[in-house]
Amino acid sequence: MAAARSACAEALLLIEADTGKVLHAENATYPWYPASVTKLMTAYVTLSAVKRGRITLDTLATVSDNAVAQQPTKMGFRAGTQVTVDNAIKMMMVKSANDMAVVLAETVGGSIENFANEMNRAAQRLGMTQSSFVNPNGLPNENQITSARDLAILARALIQEFPEYDLYWHIPAIRLGKRVMHNYNTLIDRYPGADGMKTGFICSAGFNLVATATRGNKRLIAVVLGAPSSSVRALQAAQLLEKGFSTNPLSWLLPSLGTVDQLAPIAAFPPDLHEDMCGKHRRRPAAESEEEAAATSDDPETASAFAAMHQSLRAQKVVLGPLNPSMPPIEVYVGANKPRPRPVVAHSGSGENAGAVAAPKKPAAQKPAAKPAATAATKPEAAKPAAPKSAAPKKPSTAAAPSAKPQPKPGS
Repeated sequence: MAAARSACAEALLLIEADTGKVLHAENATYPWYPASVTKLMTAYVTLSAVKRGRITLDTLATVSDNAVAQQPTKMGFRAGTQVTVDNAIKMMMVKSANDMAVVLAETVGGSIENFANEMNRAAQRLGMTQSSFVNPNGLPNENQITSARDLAILARALIQEFPEYDLYWHIPAIRLGKRVMHNYNTLIDRYPGADGMKTGFICSAGFNLVATATRGNKRLIAVVLGAPSSSVRALQAAQLLEKGFSTNPLSWLLPSLGTVDQLAPIAAFPPDLHEDMCGKHRRRPAAESEEEAAATSDDPETASAFAAMHQSLRAQKVVLGPLNPSMPPIEVYVGANKPRPRPVVAHSGSGENAGAVAAPKKPAAQKPAAKPAATAATKPEAAKPAAPKSAAPKKPSTAAAPSAKPQPKPGS
């Protein structure tokens, strides 16, 4: 394992999404622990089940005791809570919620074991020859293995097979009640054209990222595995993407690296980065949710690498940040329907409730009218109780805009 660590500290890969052409590769076929980028395969299997009609995005999924027992990061719902498949996917992709990955797995496969079998069959069908899955969220397991090559193949499949669900890969933030959760992929709304996909971290894997970006008609997929911090993985991915978008008039002179599926797998054990990532030498343990630049403060080597990469990116005119939200946080919720606010009762006069729909008043008691003198023209119907007036239709109370849900394109 020590030899593996020294020989392969990081894996980097850059490909074209439409053709699969390899633009850059370093240790791209070295086995690696995927961590939460596993959730890309969980999304793939779930959306495949939607496509085949086994479930729908509105199918209610129930949080089990098994889901509750998952380690953070998670949503933390109680057992028995129900969420739609759509909301579970959003929470899994943005918050990287391990409990939601289990909820989806049990909804689609009936159990984690059955779902893992579906994940492995999908990997085999896609040509991911270096991947094996035993859980849907990427929590540590020595048998949960992939490679940069295989992750790029998976990312291509998601883009090509599920274009109607592309929103799932680049939601900047979600809102649950008053709680707002931002995407761990810090390229979203910071790097021009960034539109996906997923981050991952466990101590043994380091900081992983599958990132996509589009400019014009060109979409690229960058894979970074084993970065020393969330900041560095974002910068490395941006550097790879910028390299792919830059026009090189002499590119035809460079040796061809072929396509991603042609990369030759390496037979080896995955490197174990646990000591580097989470050893006693770190003043603060690494974590998936660390702030973008915070991880560099206690590690001189990482800080130096971070500064050098920033300088390199500036020289290439690569822009990262500040955050410029492209859309408001997408609302997620529990249950089948989105909660709606209660109607506001208006008070007369001005004030913060002025203009709201008023509650209907009880009809005032009326004194009986004097009976008119009976004439031939006077009918008894005047003495009948007046028919109740129909209430004027209420204006609908103002509600939050409906949450965005990826919709199939016409004809798909």
